[in-house]
Amino acid sequence: MTDSTAPWLVAGLGNPGPEYAANRHNIGFMVADLLAERIGGHFKRSGKAQAQVVEGRLGPPGPLSRRVVLAKPMTFMNLSGGPVTALKDFYKVPTERIIAVHDELDIPYAALRLKLGGGDNGHNGLKSITKSLGADYLRVRAGIGRPPGRMDVAAFVLKDFSAAERKELDWFVDRAADAVEALIADGLERAQSTYNS
Repeated sequence: MTDSTAPWLVAGLGNPGPEYAANRHNIGFMVADLLAERIGGHFKRSGKAQAQVVEGRLGPPGPLSRRVVLAKPMTFMNLSGGPVTALKDFYKVPTERIIAVHDELDIPYAALRLKLGGGDNGHNGLKSITKSLGADYLRVRAGIGRPPGRMDVAAFVLKDFSAAERKELDWFVDRAADAVEALIADGLERAQSTYNS
């Protein structure tokens, strides 16, 4: 039985450093930044994990608000599992209250899919988290679409969003942040019925 006072851990996945900041692979960081803004917090280096962290509450003020820890692992994408596990242990977060926000190639750009568990679909950040924790955590999968033509997948995810994509990016990040809040407030099924597109 989950401890009702346990916080939620929202891990936005991405790569640290200004050269990666606007990459498709960093949409998890973008969503985490917006959520931090919503709770009025600023990311700070964690003393407990290789991550930047903000603690606060999401949701309406009062008893319905939920304690959350927002995290951006600073290890590079393919080692995300280490910081997520360290934060889970330090904050005593049950696995079912961990949400990974990440880019997803097999979903059209700007579409979202929310799910619990499943495979990593070749995503190195998820692969690392699943290796550390098992697969039973929540995911907010933010669609970035497939690379055009024969472009290498690794090159595609490490490129910035195109000019056309950037026109919708703020809306997309906002919607993904809303989906995280809905997962925490309403549970998976209700959030899926609203946000899975």
